Amino acid sequence: MTVEYPPVVPGPHHRLQHADSLASGARPLFQLDQLDVSFDPALGTLWTYMHPRTRPSFNPDLLRDFVTWQDDIELACASGAMPIRYLVLGSRFPGVFSLGGDLDLFAQHIRAGDRESLVRYGRACVQILHRNMTGLDRPIVTIGLVEGDALGGGFEALLSFNVVIAERGASFGLPETLFGLFPGMGAHCFLSRRLGAARAEQMILSGRTYRAEELYEMGLVHALAEPGAGRDMVEDYIRQNRRRHSAHCAIYEASRAVNPLPLAELEAVVDLWADAALRLSESDLKLMRRLTGAQTRLLERAAA
Repeated sequence: MTVEYPPVVPGPHHRLQHADSLASGARPLFQLDQLDVSFDPALGTLWTYMHPRTRPSFNPDLLRDFVTWQDDIELACASGAMPIRYLVLGSRFPGVFSLGGDLDLFAQHIRAGDRESLVRYGRACVQILHRNMTGLDRPIVTIGLVEGDALGGGFEALLSFNVVIAERGASFGLPETLFGLFPGMGAHCFLSRRLGAARAEQMILSGRTYRAEELYEMGLVHALAEPGAGRDMVEDYIRQNRRRHSAHCAIYEASRAVNPLPLAELEAVVDLWADAALRLSESDLKLMRRLTGAQTRLLERAAA
């Protein structure tokens, strides 16, 4: 099976075409298949919710939507169509923020010995995360809204946000070591900078699940909300801090300057991850398949 991955870093010609289509009204902003997007001008906030068509994971079509979403944010800001100061990402899937990578797709690529496709998938992910980490090089504060579990790549994605606001009881974890792999889409890079290398390795190697309250104590979650009150907490956070918006943006930019995370580092880890994936045994792949089945049952229960 051939899977196309998004061209994540568009060149100047692509951006010019995209801008022309916006100016001519040929394609409206944020018309996306697996992302619900709305803009609140009173708060200067772009609200975005994932609603993947299949399991709550990062399928290739969702990755393509994220690329278009980021391009549209840049165009909306550059054109003045939307003065975006805060960008919020959450999930419509009941009880789940994201379960991370597309495990079924990984298994197909691994069985085919297709290293190139594994690398393309991983690089597509980390390039999206890197653009998010930098706020798309604009004065935007990024906020991850966690109203359910964030596992594997879902947890890694949240580490690229300036602020994470989670409902109490939400679970976070990096379970990849349970089937012989490691989280290759940024966890080690982000956690090492925030917690130190030893603590980051301990967290990754443990494979354990953490509650939002534990990550709040570590400083990885910045505010806790009661169950069902996550969006209200985000709105309160924005209202309380919007007068300090410029200062917050400058602080996050300074933090990146003091502790830079180049895209090349993230991509190098993806290469190591792909090599490790190709060394998985058949028993590891069977466990991966069981996890995929558990994710599918979540989808079936949500649809019932």
